[in-house]
Amino acid sequence: MSLGEPIRLTLEQDGDYAFRIRFDETALEPLLTDEAAPLGQGQGPNPSRLLLAAVANCLSASLLFALRKYHNTPGRLRAEVVATPMRNAEGRWRIPQAAVELQLAEGGEAHQHLDRILEQFEQFCVVTQSVRDGIDVAVTVKDAHGRVLWGDKSFEAGA
Repeated sequence: MSLGEPIRLTLEQDGDYAFRIRFDETALEPLLTDEAAPLGQGQGPNPSRLLLAAVANCLSASLLFALRKYHNTPGRLRAEVVATPMRNAEGRWRIPQAAVELQLAEGGEAHQHLDRILEQFEQFCVVTQSVRDGIDVAVTVKDAHGRVLWGDKSFEAGA
């Protein structure tokens, strides 16, 4: 497996459960996220909505790329994603599945090599395939002095 360039984001608390996300090393404006009431004020999308948006966006971009690769000129794509949060055995909220519907602007007959495109496009979607495969998430919690309170102690300053 080869490595790409690291993707970096920085989050800073902006209010109760609101966070500003900075997309490091880009010119993108920060994004405000927030939890819905009763925890937050609903001033921005919450992490679950961002996850679902990322899946639908990535699938849409992959389908668009595949259509254009075979010299098709698709109209505007539309995507809808629906997911129902459920409590797991421990009573914690999870998103066990999501249904994404991609809508082409024209009939399928308007596109060359559509069968091949439909068989392959999902495999090129970084986000969807990463979610399906399960992302290994390493978590480290540090205090104001840089001491590791939780996670891999090798990250601790001076270690």
